[in-house]
Amino acid sequence: MQLTLEDQRRRGLAFRELHTDPGVFVIANAWDAGTARLLTDLGFAALATTSAGLAFALGRADGANQVDRAEALANARAIVGATHLPVAADLENGFGDTPEAVAATIELAAEAGLVGGSIEDATGDPLAPIHPFEQAVERVRAAVSAAQRLDVPFTVTARAENFLHGRPDLADTVRRLQAFEAAGADVLFAPGLPDAEAVRTVCAALSRPVNVLAAGPLAELTVQQLGELGARRISIGSGFARVALGATRHAADSVLRTGSFATLAEALPFGDANALMAPPSAG
Repeated sequence: MQLTLEDQRRRGLAFRELHTDPGVFVIANAWDAGTARLLTDLGFAALATTSAGLAFALGRADGANQVDRAEALANARAIVGATHLPVAADLENGFGDTPEAVAATIELAAEAGLVGGSIEDATGDPLAPIHPFEQAVERVRAAVSAAQRLDVPFTVTARAENFLHGRPDLADTVRRLQAFEAAGADVLFAPGLPDAEAVRTVCAALSRPVNVLAAGPLAELTVQQLGELGARRISIGSGFARVALGATRHAADSVLRTGSFATLAEALPFGDANALMAPPSAG
């Protein structure tokens, strides 16, 4: 589906409104055009890409700079073309250490039809996994400045990655998020928070919308409960992609172990899957 500038602006405005409307919403993470169509059909209001979902689909590990910017944006462009919904992207560390690299990534993301994207303070280097504070803030500031120069509304999410990289420092995480907010980020995000109280602390420390990742212990909470803690947006991350991998492994293992194909009865019927892949409405 060819995306016009008018349609991209419409999507961008709709995405912004989701963050200002009352209540909390779930943004569903697709890893290819097919899952984008499935999630659109189910009724989600917006989609996001997932770096891990894409990496796994390519047979690579996530978080180690093994997927480059061109590959990530090609995947995002396919997802954008498969739906009428707003699509934001997991832009990882901006595919570069410098503010200039981050700004270029935001510009290219908009060219791909995206109306939002997240920039994290992780480096991809296991020896120094988190960017120094000042550099991290400058990178967010560059992302915001680039977004403000675009012809379409573009929502910038700034991510503090401490808890995903062996640094369970809530005070530093809050400090970083507050600095990212001051730098102009539209949405703040600290993936990997350990419990409800940490979510409450983060949300209470910020005035702009907070995204919470439904993973680990937090996946035991409901949308309503996360909203009551202060979350404005809830993402799934690689959750759906890992569900798909888990279901495939379970079914394949059953075939090998038992010789039975009974687990295939749990599959989405062919006709339903085929119908989902019909060209989507312009919406």
